[in-house]
Amino acid sequence: MKRFNLLHGILLATAASISLLNVAHADDALKMELTANQVLKNADGKTAYSPVRTAPAGTVIQYKATYTNTVNNDINDLMVTLPIPANMTFTGEANPASAQASIDGKNYADMPLMRKVDGKMVKVPYSEYRTLRWNIKLLPAKKSAAVALNTVVNK
Repeated sequence: MKRFNLLHGILLATAASISLLNVAHADDALKMELTANQVLKNADGKTAYSPVRTAPAGTVIQYKATYTNTVNNDINDLMVTLPIPANMTFTGEANPASAQASIDGKNYADMPLMRKVDGKMVKVPYSEYRTLRWNIKLLPAKKSAAVALNTVVNK
């Protein structure tokens, strides 16, 4: 569980650094808040979220980044990236679903990622995904947009 806390802190620092690099052109016009919540099903079968600091293996965790435009001008074509912590496996669930994925943090493609194995195109396992990226086409002045990905704590 200490490992989860350490990696959660690393994820926060990495996401914040990446978002700051991505919005340097916006003159600090963007505020980012990252949350980690356990994904639960309630008695009605509906999805519920609960803040989490530590979690045992097999727990589904959603990382959600909310970006707020703090100025009176729109921000166009904002690229935001969320890394997948080393002790977590991406579940394939991202919101919005328009996310692109990468196994190396440099080359991105639409999901599911594919590769050629023995002359056939096969899906890359989610366990190899390292980062997701979204293009927020327009973030209006004084408005927010959120992106999220679900992971499972590895055993």
